[in-house]
Amino acid sequence: MDSRKDAEAFDFVVIGGGPGGYVAAIRASQLGASVVVVERENMGGVCLNWGCIPTKALLKTAEVRHTVENLSEYGLSLEGSIGVDMAKVMERSRHVASRLSGGIDHLMRKNGVKVITGTATLGRKQGAHREVAVDKNTTLLATHVIIATGARAAFPPHIKPDGDQVLTYREALQFDRPVTSVTIVGSGAIGAEFASFYNDMGASVTLIEMQNQILPVEDADIAASVRKQFEKRGMTILSGAAVSEIRKRPDGVTVSFEENGKQGTVESEIALLATGITGNIEGLNLEAAGVTTDRGHIVTNQAMETQAAGIYAIGDVTGAPWLAHKASHEAVLCVEKIMGQDGAHPIAKNAVPGCTYSRPQIASIGLTEAAARADGLEIKVGKFNFMANGKAIAIGEPDGMVKTIFDAESGALIGAHLVGPEVTEMIQGFAIAMKLETTEKELMETIFPHPTLSEAMHESVLDAYDRVIHQ
Repeated sequence: MDSRKDAEAFDFVVIGGGPGGYVAAIRASQLGASVVVVERENMGGVCLNWGCIPTKALLKTAEVRHTVENLSEYGLSLEGSIGVDMAKVMERSRHVASRLSGGIDHLMRKNGVKVITGTATLGRKQGAHREVAVDKNTTLLATHVIIATGARAAFPPHIKPDGDQVLTYREALQFDRPVTSVTIVGSGAIGAEFASFYNDMGASVTLIEMQNQILPVEDADIAASVRKQFEKRGMTILSGAAVSEIRKRPDGVTVSFEENGKQGTVESEIALLATGITGNIEGLNLEAAGVTTDRGHIVTNQAMETQAAGIYAIGDVTGAPWLAHKASHEAVLCVEKIMGQDGAHPIAKNAVPGCTYSRPQIASIGLTEAAARADGLEIKVGKFNFMANGKAIAIGEPDGMVKTIFDAESGALIGAHLVGPEVTEMIQGFAIAMKLETTEKELMETIFPHPTLSEAMHESVLDAYDRVIHQ
């Protein structure tokens, strides 16, 4: 890279404008630093443009359709069938994403953050600065570089998406044709959400998972509850099944798989690959800059520092858990550590809540029961079914449960796992409890309002200590 005398110098150059990058930029600006963000596409990153936000818009449409289809359960009736305009469904999703992306642009201007559209490449050190090239026409100088380039869909080498019959989540968010049947490969959060969406939109859904348990990172009881509810809705679920081939036909695809030593096939109109993600590390010139990578992700320490002085990495590009809120939290931690703020502390990975917005919703934080036992911990486990919760029955969503796990010796809450209505909103109560090191006694003595879904949280805690009231 050619250095240039007129290169503009900044305290921070942030590469990537997603929920990690733009939050890092805002916090650095708040602390008085000069900041520039280099983003090659749209501000907000995958989460806002192609992930968290547009998928929730789709899932809301699916929820509305499901509710309308079941009006008779609420004593209501509607004449005629429900039409689906998939082009309008996708248009609404894209509009929501566009609106929020514009909001990020406003935040950049409000906080005095410069934004450059382009692709960044790390260059050589020049004293206290690092060169960063943007495309071939701009060179920046940075005291600190924060890499927040995110991640993208990963898929097996023998299976390639084509955007027409074999899709990743990104193509699925633009797929505006009506779908009658879909085979989804992978049952993590992305796979589960799209399975729920397509099923509620009237498509036949087959969900294939290589592990024996769908939703492999979730607690076994939660995964079992989701599987039961999915199958009750008519989905076909194949677990412990490895996909060997996806063959395209003029009218669809044939997915070949092996399950328990037996070969099988399933035919559908389209296939969706939800088999994982990999970091966007290509083209950054990481090796020359002295930045170490491992299996497609950048290696950092707890302060988000790479092995190269002055270069940091946050968010999905650093590996699991691939969550927007984790990226944003890392952004603040990283910037405050650099700027010498008191109280900047590493993230406790077991204190990062995870949410899946399928029907039913899934939310969790901390250790699963299996992980706690594998760690040799003596634990107390509480469970409470929404079937015994008045609010859940009243709103017609009594399926699911709340499960809590406590350290038997200290009474510390070490895990909470929920499946059912609005649990993605409820999980934050347990996240706060864990952050404040709340004991089981304090949780049991907390007054939960009635009638609410959150009462199930209270009853689960009570159940762990043989004091449950309504079950």
